[in-house]
Amino acid sequence: MKLNSNQLSRHLNGDLLPIYVVSGDDPLLSQEACDAIRQQARSQGFSERDVFHVDNQHFDWSQVLQAGNSLSLFADKRLMELRIANGKPGDSGAKAILSLLERPPEDTLLLLILPKLDGTTARSKWAKALQESPASGFIQLWPIEAHQLPQWISQRLAQGGLSATPEAIEVLCQRVEGNLLAAAQEVEKLKLLADGTQVTLDTIQASVGESARYDVFGLVDALLAGDAEHVLRMLQGLRGEGVEPPVLLWALSRELRNLASLAQLTNGGLPFDRACSQMKPPIWDKRKPLVSRALNRLSSDRWSALLQDAQHIDAQIKGQAAGDPWLLLSQVCLKMCGKKLKLPSARLY
Repeated sequence: MKLNSNQLSRHLNGDLLPIYVVSGDDPLLSQEACDAIRQQARSQGFSERDVFHVDNQHFDWSQVLQAGNSLSLFADKRLMELRIANGKPGDSGAKAILSLLERPPEDTLLLLILPKLDGTTARSKWAKALQESPASGFIQLWPIEAHQLPQWISQRLAQGGLSATPEAIEVLCQRVEGNLLAAAQEVEKLKLLADGTQVTLDTIQASVGESARYDVFGLVDALLAGDAEHVLRMLQGLRGEGVEPPVLLWALSRELRNLASLAQLTNGGLPFDRACSQMKPPIWDKRKPLVSRALNRLSSDRWSALLQDAQHIDAQIKGQAAGDPWLLLSQVCLKMCGKKLKLPSARLY
């Protein structure tokens, strides 16, 4: 059955379904929906967690079926996550998903994490079954459009016990430029800086003045500009200020997905401006020059390869792959700038 993001919290207060699907392209919305499901699963005794990354057509789906049919050695209940980066499981994956849906593994909760599905994929047999079956909850996460952002920020502030003047909301929207991760971080800062429960224009200006010397959004701009030396200084500064790798990876992955998609569209003959307008959310006009500069530095294949590196960083952060995520983050950032690496290799695969 289909669930929207507003229904999810209320739904999770009851008994959990055997299968959940989270589909969407915004990393913050996807992460928060998945975290809500994981948290409720843990509260109901699903203490073991297995994660499978489906990153190509040669993925062995039999290992998923075997894991589902095997008894847990460490816990009574288990959470199994399937991350399908391109949203296309292939024929063998489709059969495996339908099999799991028909006979959900006992004492196992299955979480499928997908990007937004294109029209053809959404109409496929496996996707329709997941959307229609009473045994699964299909959460489609729609992007927050520019005209919806003020209300989204207001709701986010209200969750923290704050309200804001229209002028403050407008300036905050301009500052984050449609980036939900940026908006969420600004809201967290405002919780600390607000005098009472009212956020005013003065509060926003104080927030800007009290911002860390190195911020994640400045890092993204430096990456798009190709300023490798500045990028490495900023990475060091962010690490010193206690910023965690997942925060950087969310912002980095968002830009990589945009650049990889734009490269494919423009390689197919679509004009750059039209390609930008087709992105979800669309690329803002003031960012197009930066994005264009970055796009021209690397080929479409290299942008796609960097997305694979981002997945490996995610595995390192979660302890599912060896290596230091900060080192690979530095390598990916340098590659995005089009620079040769002068760091020891962190590639362990």
